[in-house]
Amino acid sequence: MSIGRSGQSAGRGIEVRHLRAFLAVADEGNVTRAAARLRLTQPAVSRTLAALERHLGILLIDRSTHHLALTPEGVAFRDKAAAAVAAFDAALDPGGLRHWPLRLGHAWSAFGPYTTPLLRRWQELYPQTPLELLRIDDRTAGLTRGEVDAALLRGPIEAPGLVTEVLFEEDRVAAVAADGPLADRTALRLTDLAGETVVLNTVSGTTTVDLWPPSARPTATLTVANTDDWLTAIAAGRGVGVSAASTTDMHPHTGVAYRPLTDAPPVPVLLARRDGPGHPALPNLVALAREVVERDAGGG
Repeated sequence: MSIGRSGQSAGRGIEVRHLRAFLAVADEGNVTRAAARLRLTQPAVSRTLAALERHLGILLIDRSTHHLALTPEGVAFRDKAAAAVAAFDAALDPGGLRHWPLRLGHAWSAFGPYTTPLLRRWQELYPQTPLELLRIDDRTAGLTRGEVDAALLRGPIEAPGLVTEVLFEEDRVAAVAADGPLADRTALRLTDLAGETVVLNTVSGTTTVDLWPPSARPTATLTVANTDDWLTAIAAGRGVGVSAASTTDMHPHTGVAYRPLTDAPPVPVLLARRDGPGHPALPNLVALAREVVERDAGGG
């Protein structure tokens, strides 16, 4: 299949192999791994990608760092390329023997208590389309970088070009050292934490000092880059933290005690996707996520 521009011969146009090479590099973030996935040599993949960029007249991959990343144009092109390849495969494979995985990102705690029901129900309904749950330490769980097709996110998201839907809200909990004095309390308030060092995950977390009223904001903070470091700092007694209730079950830690935080506003849990063409199974994911939440709310 050749997708040449008007006036160009098929031999000089773009073929599906160009799109497959781009998608492999975009997924792997590395030409060597992309080549192994495609069973090609690294120079062949590099030449194919360069030919695609020359044809389009845009740079799709930022090669300035060791870990290759999509440019903004590459992010926009990825969905179009993936849709074109999927349509091509479907035309040649009407029996549905080849399938395009749906990548669902999250930064922490996934879909909370609904994670397992969502994954199991998806497997029952759509076994031909693998649902890959990927943890990516990023505020949008890799969505704006084109690393996933959709993402489960917490808190307000202001990234442009995203469509979001609030699926449910979670209460907040305080996370304190299991052997500290605050662990002896059955519940806590924001003012109970104000005199402590507050550990903030500034990469993918939702908590900032703005959560506290202006008259009682913490004076000391410790910043970390991911949930694992956040838990380690709290367990070591270096500070306290605030998170969503699902963290209690999704991230248990012997050195951390979770306690209800009675006066903090709840955290919205969102399903986010890019505004534009995307994975053909995205509507099914949105509908199933709603169904799983509503079933639980209805006692089912």
